Amino acid sequence: MSKTFTDLAARIDHTLLRPDATQDQIAQLCAEAAQARFASVCVPPCYVRYAAEQLYGTGIPVCTVIGFPLGYQITKVKFFEAHQALTDGAIELDMVINVAAFKSGRLEEVEDEIGQLAELCHFKSALLKVIIETALLTDEEIVRACQLCVDAGADFVKTSTGFASRGASVADIELMRRSLPGSMRIKAAGGIRTRAAALVLVAAGADRIGSSNSVALLAENENSAS
Repeated sequence: MSKTFTDLAARIDHTLLRPDATQDQIAQLCAEAAQARFASVCVPPCYVRYAAEQLYGTGIPVCTVIGFPLGYQITKVKFFEAHQALTDGAIELDMVINVAAFKSGRLEEVEDEIGQLAELCHFKSALLKVIIETALLTDEEIVRACQLCVDAGADFVKTSTGFASRGASVADIELMRRSLPGSMRIKAAGGIRTRAAALVLVAAGADRIGSSNSVALLAENENSAS
């Protein structure tokens, strides 16, 4: 493997969140992640325990989603979901903010929810990535949402679920990077299917890439280098 291959792989959350994902497909996802040394696998909550078993001893973390994909569950439900995922073996959580509450100006409620999950994750030595769903926000709202994530103690701000009208854009990442302290990491997700798209987003400031096309993306990387 080339250095470029391994550097890019180490930034990718190898993702399968389709509602029809099968256990065999999750097993394949885990095997691919172990071979390519991806940053993590991101799987539906119902597969967290299985993925953790598949990846035991590989050093590849299991990530899952909370409040996905719409984010408007009440905080108690998200907290329970997060606690169960951590118990089952996840050590990275991608949580969708309550965009409805955010759009309604209930910012303290949104920040408190992020803070509760961040505290839980950190108590369990896990990471919290907060999905702000940039497709639904204005630039001003993106900046405000980023600040809430900082104030609440999240580890990452993530652009998208992949279920909205669009995923990550270079403009989103650049705006987020300008709005966040250097210690706060950024995950770009949604529609990232080529090496070129991934590298442009990394250059714009993304620390992680979420992709369901990771293997083909890396194969393209290797083929272009050969």
